Amino acid sequence: MERMDDLEKNAEDDLAMQTDIIAMTTIKKKGKSNYQQENAGCLKMFEKWTESEQVKFVENLLSRMCHYQHGHINSFLKPMLQRDFITSLPEKGLDHVAENILSYLDAKSMCAAELVCKEWYRVINDGMLWRKLIERKVRTDSMWKGLSERKGWGQYLTKGKSEDPQNNSFFRKLYPQIIADLETIETNWRTGRHQLHRIVCRSENSKGVYCLQYDDEKIVSGLRDNTIKIWDRKSLESTLVLTGHTGSVLCLQYDENIIVTGSSDSTVRVWNIHNAEMVNNLVHHCEAVLHLRFQDGMMVTCSKDRSIAVWDMHSPTDIILRRVLVGHRAAVNVVDFDDKYIVSASGDRTIKVWSTSTCEFVRTLNGHRRGIACLQYRDRIVVSGSSDNSIRIWDIECGACLRILEGHEELVRCIRFDNKRIVSGAYDGKIKVWDLKAALDPRTPQSALCIRTLVEHTGRVFRLQFDDFQIVSSSHDDTILVWDFLNCTDQSQPTTRTLRTAPNTVTTTTR
Repeated sequence: MERMDDLEKNAEDDLAMQTDIIAMTTIKKKGKSNYQQENAGCLKMFEKWTESEQVKFVENLLSRMCHYQHGHINSFLKPMLQRDFITSLPEKGLDHVAENILSYLDAKSMCAAELVCKEWYRVINDGMLWRKLIERKVRTDSMWKGLSERKGWGQYLTKGKSEDPQNNSFFRKLYPQIIADLETIETNWRTGRHQLHRIVCRSENSKGVYCLQYDDEKIVSGLRDNTIKIWDRKSLESTLVLTGHTGSVLCLQYDENIIVTGSSDSTVRVWNIHNAEMVNNLVHHCEAVLHLRFQDGMMVTCSKDRSIAVWDMHSPTDIILRRVLVGHRAAVNVVDFDDKYIVSASGDRTIKVWSTSTCEFVRTLNGHRRGIACLQYRDRIVVSGSSDNSIRIWDIECGACLRILEGHEELVRCIRFDNKRIVSGAYDGKIKVWDLKAALDPRTPQSALCIRTLVEHTGRVFRLQFDDFQIVSSSHDDTILVWDFLNCTDQSQPTTRTLRTAPNTVTTTTR
């Protein structure tokens, strides 16, 4: 009997539970129905409001929500806020705006942009954006500009010059080839791989090439035999010999119109570069003119007589002495200047800094233990070489020595630097290439500063110049060497061949 009562009770409980579930379901359905009705009513009311009222309402609504809800809303809004403006702009007739935006991309980003969609690829292709990227590099980077001229692809960048205009895919393929060439050149500098061209000057009397300057068409050299010889860059033949000095030609500089030379005969002479006529002879110094520099209507010369002369160059025939700077206690071996400072170095172991505008003395840089033979000044950096066999890097503004480079075994006779490297030549017959950026970092060990040592001259190295692709050097051994780091294709061991280019010229090519 009791068991029957239990069964009845359980049946009643189950019925009550089912009733509750049905009731709850009914309430939920009713609540859902109310929500839908209320939601529709809210939306109708929302649509009647102005935009500012809608924004204000939503802001108020968001302020009442919790952080978790904000996250959900943020995920919902994110894709709605994204716009493919590159695709949208051409649809509105604004292709040029889309092209202009993408033209600021670097190569890596351009490659990624091409893969976004067909429309982005079309904008890049139709806008010739790979060509524009290369053009921008050529305009802003001297190495790119030089490579474009030497490799010949620069002709495709100039409208009207190329008879065979190229499409965007040509420049798309050209870009990685350019990068590979640039990397090869840098590798050649670091490994010392080069093609060597040797000009043997064959001076009749005293031998030695004291100074030089070059461009893509010629090399102008000053010789110990009192002559100035001009050499063709392609054939390496002597094309012109200027005579007139009665002593060794110790220094020179030229521009598009004139060559200015200084000699141990104490004179500075000015020559017409087109017809080789001497148009001026400046007699001021009482001993050998050791170095000179000119630019922007001003020239500075220095001499064994311990003085520095500042000249105003109104024309090749109208050059007037402005000021004589006196302060060194030994021969002034080298000068350099810009629109702020004149910098001079002497056998008295000092570098002196003078104001370009007033010619007044500014400061002295002390540090070398023996006489200073060479220097270059650029921006606020001075690099000097001395008979103490060292090279010093200076900050001209504060006079501090930033770094000492050691490695040459004899007097450092010539030195040049750019924004990446220093190249020095010495009486030990060696040319050394140094990492300038590393040298300016005090954390770099001394052993890591010299990138390469080049040994080909058999005598003292007197003068050198260089650019991104080559070094041109001259020596007491009566030769001019062209070290070509661009056109070096042979990966094997160095080989040497001799080509006779003229009765008085021999070219030796080393790979």
